[in-house]
Amino acid sequence: GFLPPGSAGGGGGAGQAGTNGSPTAAGQGGDGLQSSITGTSIYYAGGGGGGRYVGAVGDGGQGGGGPSGGRPASNGTDGLGGGGGGAPGIFGQEGSGGSGVVIISVPDGFYSGITTGSPTVTTGVSGKTVIQFTGSGSYTA
Repeated sequence: GFLPPGSAGGGGGAGQAGTNGSPTAAGQGGDGLQSSITGTSIYYAGGGGGGRYVGAVGDGGQGGGGPSGGRPASNGTDGLGGGGGGAPGIFGQEGSGGSGVVIISVPDGFYSGITTGSPTVTTGVSGKTVIQFTGSGSYTA
């Protein structure tokens, strides 16, 4: 009889390896790393879930990793840098990785206010000004 191939392992995240796939389930994406630079604890750079031929979906890791279910598979979350999910089946399409982010934390008294692009600027985060870029831009000290 026909024996379908197994499923792929999940992608590694910044803080944890992905898990192996099996004949019945795709591997899970590894978790990213947590950071509190914005004043809130957030995971960044999670791994994408592994692709599957048959069986259970591979979930993405914490930090924006995309799961492998759906046609096409889910993309990684923009602004978190997570990996895209693996292709669901032999004719499926994998997800794309999510865009990244650049975060700069400057003591309030030293923040110059000189930026280009469209950063998100938050003041008063434990005495610091936090500048987040999700697109092109610059900060001049």
